[in-house]
Amino acid sequence: MSGTAPAVFAKSAQRGRAPELLTDHLLATQDAVRELRQRVGTVTAAAVVPTGLWPVAEIAALAHDLGKVARGFQDMLTGRTRSWGHRHELLSLGFLPALLPDADQRLWVASAVITHHRSLTDPSPSGPGSSIAALYTGLTVHDLREELGDIDDAAVSALHAWMARILATSPGTSGTPAPSAADLVAAAHVELSRLRQRWRHPVDPGTGLAAVLLQGALTLADHLSSAHAALHHHQPIGAGLADRFARHFGATDWSRPHQQHCGEVDGHLLLRSPTGSGKTEAGLLWAARQVHALAEGTGAVPRVVFTLPYLASINAMVTRLSGLVDDPELIGVAHSRAASYHLAVASGTDDGSASQAAARKAVSRAAATRLFRETVRVATPYQLLRAALAGPAHAGTLLDLANSVIILDELHAYDTTRLGYILASAALWERLGCRIAVLSATLPTALTDLVAAALHTAVTTVIGPVGPPRHRIRLREHALTDPVVLAEIGARLAADESVLVVANNVAHAQALYDVLAPPVQVRHGEAAAVLLHSRFTRGDRNRIEQALTDRYRAARLPRAPGLVVATQVVEVSLDIDLDALYTAAAPLEALLQRFGRVNRRGDRQPADVVICPPGYGPRRGDRSGREYADGVYEAEPVRLGWQILSRRDGQPVDETAATGWLDEIYTSAWGQTWNAEVERARHRFTSDFLTFDMPFTARDHLEDQFDALFNGTDAILARDRENYASLLTEHPDRAGRLLGEQYLIPLPDWATGIATYDKQLRVRIIDGDYDDERGLLAVRPVAGTAVYTPGEVL
Repeated sequence: MSGTAPAVFAKSAQRGRAPELLTDHLLATQDAVRELRQRVGTVTAAAVVPTGLWPVAEIAALAHDLGKVARGFQDMLTGRTRSWGHRHELLSLGFLPALLPDADQRLWVASAVITHHRSLTDPSPSGPGSSIAALYTGLTVHDLREELGDIDDAAVSALHAWMARILATSPGTSGTPAPSAADLVAAAHVELSRLRQRWRHPVDPGTGLAAVLLQGALTLADHLSSAHAALHHHQPIGAGLADRFARHFGATDWSRPHQQHCGEVDGHLLLRSPTGSGKTEAGLLWAARQVHALAEGTGAVPRVVFTLPYLASINAMVTRLSGLVDDPELIGVAHSRAASYHLAVASGTDDGSASQAAARKAVSRAAATRLFRETVRVATPYQLLRAALAGPAHAGTLLDLANSVIILDELHAYDTTRLGYILASAALWERLGCRIAVLSATLPTALTDLVAAALHTAVTTVIGPVGPPRHRIRLREHALTDPVVLAEIGARLAADESVLVVANNVAHAQALYDVLAPPVQVRHGEAAAVLLHSRFTRGDRNRIEQALTDRYRAARLPRAPGLVVATQVVEVSLDIDLDALYTAAAPLEALLQRFGRVNRRGDRQPADVVICPPGYGPRRGDRSGREYADGVYEAEPVRLGWQILSRRDGQPVDETAATGWLDEIYTSAWGQTWNAEVERARHRFTSDFLTFDMPFTARDHLEDQFDALFNGTDAILARDRENYASLLTEHPDRAGRLLGEQYLIPLPDWATGIATYDKQLRVRIIDGDYDDERGLLAVRPVAGTAVYTPGEVL
């Protein structure tokens, strides 16, 4: 800007960086939109936006913060006042009429501008809210001028002239003279009324989705420019992947027919293939084919998103993928513990001795993933489903998913509600131009039918190979914790076998470990016995997982003797191989996954997989009358699976027949109920979250409900409070909180009632008994709550 106009800033000085001029920030945001366009490509779902999604997003990027011209906002940035108390995006609207005479185009630009920090309206107009409309309802133009305060006319004129010069080559722009400060407020008042009128009633799904995508383009660009961050534009899962696999496996003929078939599929994929058969490689070869097709069709740099149900399997997959690409910085970790994973990688340690520098690097990597910088991400489906919440916080996720390649591994691991939500979201991802693959060792026909019904274009099914039998079924009449079974396991351990014991809940796992571990440790050393479940501190769990995979990695020969006692956390994507399995009965899909952790390579005679009956009964406090296996699984599918296995007791497992076993369960009366519950959840999620008929109305009321379904909580032990506090004091930034995460223990969402919240440290604290080798043993109650015991939750 020139003349006598005062300098106008967008950002205050931060961490040694000088204050940022408003025009510099606006140009940087425009550049970020252009980067997004190069990465995301043509988005057909946003075709209804006048003059196109990307041109409108560019104009919105240039206009979004113009309202920071207000004297009150500038005084806040420079420290002359603590708070202005108003929304700059409202005042930004006042610049638009003089610059954009096309009313339709201006409405879309204005919609993005006004909602890049807050929603336009609240769900209940009569209730309290924090939306833009709630803040300024009932104000006259005179009132608004009084509220917003002094605005420098010269600064307004200079910003207008600057915008007019940039927009001179854009279609639909004009050379109307600059408004005065008073006219600027009046124009903003009119534009806000116009926006409220336009979006006050439900719109059609196409318009609603386009509106959310535009909002996402601006919010994500704003976040990128504010962070001075750039997107990666190289996709390593593409041409040349097969050659990298050949180098990785040390053979040019490494691939199998089902993997080659997946690499030739053009479109959605269903892959049913046994554990240990190279399912992951098959999925990645499919992804490389889709990356090529989408790049040619949309001009995008398609992102590849690999989803898994458990955090341990996600971390293992990231490590696995990092070995296949030239630049691990292209791979992001998208889950709630991502920074902890990066910390372990950056520091090379899991024992809590990581440096502040490593922690800052880990925080930076996690922040990069939140900005969608990487082109490959490994995530939980929950991270993708959050896009359904839309709004300023989540619309960017939705935009980034457009023209992506999504791999869903092991859908069986989700309950009917979560599965229904994932299937509903898959239909939305397809509308956004995504290609979707479902990979599983256990795909009943009922699930493949549900996937096909959710998607509108053809789905190719590929069946993986079946080699010689790897497992032999052995049923026992005694429970896993019974002395008879313990003696049998003990005999195998005494013969120097490696034995995996999988319990359905933490209490049983701890009890089994207490009995079985000591003789093994005497015979082979402390490291020969490992207990793994979900109730360890993060630091201990990282240490245990690393020790487990190091000792029992599938490629290691000869296999080391020893004991692994675990819960469901070992079921997916842990590349370990032991001699024999002892497990409590569970749903058949879960059992088949557990089988896959023994004789994984199929290079010896069928390994014994010994299945013991669970205990059946109600959960404490559950008045539904339902029975559960070991307090965890719904009883009926476990009983049905047991009946099927009892007909095959003593026989090798024919993995080609496993689908038929599952189909027997899913065509039963229980299976029909299961199917109906999934469909109800799918339709409910579509109706409540995915119509976007009110695209700029706040969804805060849905967020708590959504988080309660997917999120747990974390707590530290009272004994660790002093250490946790010291880390926050020594490192008063995000790095300190990350370093403190080594003390966190994950708990289910309902467990907030057995913890106290420390407002000073902003963390929940439990008074519990804990052992580094055995994990959380018990929690003493807060007044009015029940005592936690490990068997009551996973």
